[in-house]
Amino acid sequence: MSSYYKTADLAKFPTMGEAAPELWEKFMSYYSAVFQEGALSTREKALIALAVAHALQCPYCIEAYTRESLENGSNEEQMTEAVHVAAAIRGGAALVHGVQMKNITAKLGF
Repeated sequence: MSSYYKTADLAKFPTMGEAAPELWEKFMSYYSAVFQEGALSTREKALIALAVAHALQCPYCIEAYTRESLENGSNEEQMTEAVHVAAAIRGGAALVHGVQMKNITAKLGF
């Protein structure tokens, strides 16, 4: 079965800098700095990125940060827990926005 997202396309990510090399360089400089060891370890940062990738539902990011997490010493249990954290936050965010619906319903008198 063919998929819209193709694993091979992940390797093409750098081509996004071809038409705007200065912007690409700035992005890559920032991106590289973010993932350097700091107050958070590279392992922790990879797990955060994996969780965010799932919340954003980016298959390319999921692939990249699954690999990155494994390479930085995480195991499947830790990665699965990070995915559940993302799911809980995403679900909670959807539910808390229900307050807006309740506010509008009250305002309209229903």
